[in-house]
Amino acid sequence: MVWMDTRGVEMLTVDTVEHAVGFRSLEDEVAGEGLEVHGELPAWLTGSLVRTGPARFEVGDRSLAHWFDGLAMLHRFAFDGGRVTYSNRFLHSRAFEHAEQRNEIGYSEFATDPCRSIFARAQALFSPKLTDNGSVNVVRLGDETLALTETPLPVAFDAHTLETAGVTDWAERVPGQITIAHPHHDAETGEMLSYAAHLGPRNRYRLYAVAPGGALRVVADVPTDRPAYMHSFGLTERYAVLTEWPLVANPIKLALSGRPFIENYRWAPERGTRYTVIDRRDGSVRARVQGPATFAFHHVNGFERDGELLLDVSTYDDPRVIDLLYLDRIRAGAELPPATLRRHRVPLDGGDVTIEPLAEPVFELGRIDYGRRNGRDYRYAWGASDRGGAWLDSVVKLDVTGGDEPRWWFDDGCYPGEPVFVSDGEPDSGVLLSVVLDAPRDTSFLLVLDATTLEEVARAEVPHAIPFHFHGDYLRED
Repeated sequence: MVWMDTRGVEMLTVDTVEHAVGFRSLEDEVAGEGLEVHGELPAWLTGSLVRTGPARFEVGDRSLAHWFDGLAMLHRFAFDGGRVTYSNRFLHSRAFEHAEQRNEIGYSEFATDPCRSIFARAQALFSPKLTDNGSVNVVRLGDETLALTETPLPVAFDAHTLETAGVTDWAERVPGQITIAHPHHDAETGEMLSYAAHLGPRNRYRLYAVAPGGALRVVADVPTDRPAYMHSFGLTERYAVLTEWPLVANPIKLALSGRPFIENYRWAPERGTRYTVIDRRDGSVRARVQGPATFAFHHVNGFERDGELLLDVSTYDDPRVIDLLYLDRIRAGAELPPATLRRHRVPLDGGDVTIEPLAEPVFELGRIDYGRRNGRDYRYAWGASDRGGAWLDSVVKLDVTGGDEPRWWFDDGCYPGEPVFVSDGEPDSGVLLSVVLDAPRDTSFLLVLDATTLEEVARAEVPHAIPFHFHGDYLRED
């Protein structure tokens, strides 16, 4: 089958593949079910892994268009004394409640527009309904645990019962209409650092910080002509870096087109990539420099060295990956373009950005020892990789200094998600936790790997197949 993507690029699919089960809706919910463990869990592992991701792809007689649009489900793996229990529950967002009560899509998602008529679209201009479908990431801020997506509507939930509490009180103070689901934690202040795009007569990027308890302050206010689609941003000990990939939107058309959110963005490689370096101490712009046209979802880490910033990013050549993740295409086996870990060298005192590869393997959903290494020089990164198929089918450990060869975990027919690093108290030492789809058996399991060797420590069998999801975090018990 051949189609044209939303930017006029011809693409191909192949026949349906076994991992298509990862894009099937899951309706079953369980609470505190003990899992059968093969192997032995570390005795020191006593917190919980909490994750979010799309789990329902149909509402009424309609299918959601894109993987990113599925209604969010929370998953919790709780560890205690070598045992693990599993719970899962839909996030009862406004978007979910509308779908449940009216059997229709009620909110605009990433690539799905609920408005079918011109009249309905006109009404939406005057009362826009931003989705709060927190299907992308889970973070903790003080006593709150939050499910996030790319709108400024973080949804709080109980990290033990997974019961939804609702949109946070401070959401109305977020200074923009578009934000990200990958904020950073400021170790010095305890704040959550994020950015929002404010659209209007004068378009702005606003870096902001939220303290535990909800006090919000704007750190920096930067003008922009055409807002770029950014899924994450870079951070060092002193600076925040907005990487403005040349996937940009005209804000007026974004409001008036009646098209789903992402379809208003256009690839403009002639613009190159713009890197805006913000001094976190006073909000001033330290540098605004250009680099080659590339695209990325995920920054892995950043740090300062010898008058430049080094940003390590899972980088694509262009944004074709977005179009290939429409559900009809990915279920049919669309072959994804490779993301590789590349170092973006950002000069602070003149010159353009240069980009160099750090490793050859496909590398997405990357994690590091964030407790010790975030914003600092580091050595190891762990991510999901591809050993030759059309989907991520392995876990890889990379030495970004080039000293060690990559290490791998692979099991035929199995598709691991993001490997979350959990420290055992020593630097870069501990375990990786990944939720793995076992496609031939039509089920999933929690995989526990030794973070140093990538040898399998244990796996715990889940009672159903968990759809492919995105991000989460390990929450330590107080």
